[in-house]
Amino acid sequence: MAIENDPEGVNITMKRPPTIPSRTTTINQTTECSAEVNDRIRCRAYELYEQRGREDGHDLEDWLRAESEVTQKEAKAAAA
Repeated sequence: MAIENDPEGVNITMKRPPTIPSRTTTINQTTECSAEVNDRIRCRAYELYEQRGREDGHDLEDWLRAESEVTQKEAKAAAA
């Protein structure tokens, strides 16, 4: 903290330095965002599974399609 005196030396003001986000804060925000996207992908993949009548054996296909749909939607939202 920096200390500033007024010209008469009567009042002292403490100034805080600007807060810079730490690397940990940025990583935590990215992790939270990734977890949210991952949840949306998982939900969409499950929707695709149910739409097919819960037919097993297409889990990777469902996941990749859901991932593509969700990431495209995220990209469009970010561009807007």
